[in-house]
Amino acid sequence: MIDTFIDEFTEYLIIDKKYSENTIKAYNNDLKKFKNFFKSKNINQIDEKDIREYLKYLNKENNDTRTISHNISTLRSFYKFLLIEKKVLKNPMEYIELPKAKKTLPKTLSIEEIDKLLDINLTDAFSFRNKAMLELMYSSGLRVSELINVKIHDIDTSNCIIRIMGKGSKERIVPLGDYAIRYIELYLKEHREKLIKRELNDYLFLNNHGSKMTRQGFFKILKGIAREKNIKTEFSPHTLRHSFATHLLNGGADLRSIQEMLGHSDISTTQIYTHVSKEKLKENYNNFHPHA
Repeated sequence: MIDTFIDEFTEYLIIDKKYSENTIKAYNNDLKKFKNFFKSKNINQIDEKDIREYLKYLNKENNDTRTISHNISTLRSFYKFLLIEKKVLKNPMEYIELPKAKKTLPKTLSIEEIDKLLDINLTDAFSFRNKAMLELMYSSGLRVSELINVKIHDIDTSNCIIRIMGKGSKERIVPLGDYAIRYIELYLKEHREKLIKRELNDYLFLNNHGSKMTRQGFFKILKGIAREKNIKTEFSPHTLRHSFATHLLNGGADLRSIQEMLGHSDISTTQIYTHVSKEKLKENYNNFHPHA
């Protein structure tokens, strides 16, 4: 029965909420764990005590605070849906609170590390594609999901802008830097067609099969370049987005502009970068003040 309810909930997320494929996948992963834990129980038998036992189980499985919070949020949405649809009689999530999250500053790369990462030896279509991808990501602070979904017509090099379809299908316009424009144009004019196989598509960045670049494919490329450049800092594609915002802020950009470029609906999300900059101030003070 839980399987049927999960299928109905998934349909609701797709049709009514219009959530992205990645968001729906994350919800389904959480609900799969929930279903496996309670496989011997009818959903109407699950009460608040059971939910708390489930959360203890997640904690014992070494899930971090963010993962447990995501599971709680998923179950809140799931039970809200089931109540509206009259599939359950009570909501065991009613008094379940989110765990207090540890405040961690986002990791960033230094400007020197970014320069090393972007210093790619351009020899073939793949290296020109990689150079264009990294320049675009660092130039515009894109999420990796946004990067791989950019289409050719989203780029307006004459006006130095890119149109991005972000979270919740919200469109935003972001400026393009000169380096990004230069290498995107080189890639488009001289190299992209070399990556096309049988089927044509209008995605900007193609993989070696001629299809749209994937998240996993991009991360693999990024790790390979970092290894080649001997960059020791552990980072992910999202680190480029954090670096973009932090370097802009350190350069004097205002928080509201950074919020618009990142596509944050709430400026409090963007304010995390002010803390990163404060850390930089402390570092500079300790390094350069004669009495530090």
